[in-house]
Amino acid sequence: MIAAFNVLVLCFLGALFLIPPAMLGLDLAAEFLYGIWFLCPAVLGAAVWVDIFYVRNRVLYRLLEKEDWPALIQELEDRVFRRGNYSRRLVKLLANTYLVLSDARGVTELEKKLRMNKAVLVSENALVFGAARILAKDMDGAARFFAARMEESKNPWLYWYYGFALLLDRKFAGAAEIFTSLARESDDGIICGLSAYFLSETLDKFMPEKALYKIAAEGKARVRAALKRRSDWKASLKNIETEVFAAVLNSYLAKAADYIYQ
Repeated sequence: MIAAFNVLVLCFLGALFLIPPAMLGLDLAAEFLYGIWFLCPAVLGAAVWVDIFYVRNRVLYRLLEKEDWPALIQELEDRVFRRGNYSRRLVKLLANTYLVLSDARGVTELEKKLRMNKAVLVSENALVFGAARILAKDMDGAARFFAARMEESKNPWLYWYYGFALLLDRKFAGAAEIFTSLARESDDGIICGLSAYFLSETLDKFMPEKALYKIAAEGKARVRAALKRRSDWKASLKNIETEVFAAVLNSYLAKAADYIYQ
């Protein structure tokens, strides 16, 4: 891939300097090229930057392509912990890889390291660190973790996961309050649909006196108005399909789609 990129850059530069003389003549071509000469060093500089980036990260790319998660973790731990490279990209990749392997302990250790070295990255990756608490069956800790970060980030998924943690901790009233708000007000069709699904298929069974199925029906109607077909739901999922925190919910996303479009 990197070789093809370099060939493409060379072809572009070749065309840039060879085609104008053939089409415009030498005099007009000289004026034209004088006006755009800066493109050459700019393009070459960008190409060199891409090449250097690739060379430095070729091991990571190879391991990702092979899906060799244990080896990838070993490489990332070496870069992050032993070399002290707490870059956003490496930290997010390491946290997500731990979660792919259901290694809650690894995520916890990474969080401890970040609090000492680059605490801002804990908040930036809050969904991963919170999901790891759920994976470790620390529902109360997960709920407190999400609650502490909902206001500072304004990420609606933090709010949804807070309700999910409450639900798993059997704090049904709190979960119903969160999901009711999201089913009625969320502008995100997936979040609205998931909230409606849990209100109807889970919480309504534990709190029948609240008639939560009616609120779920409101949410379902809102999703159907925004995402009219199941294909629209699937298209909306593409916005989060690369996020590990969403992959954790795959089975629920499928069940929510069945509920919405049945």
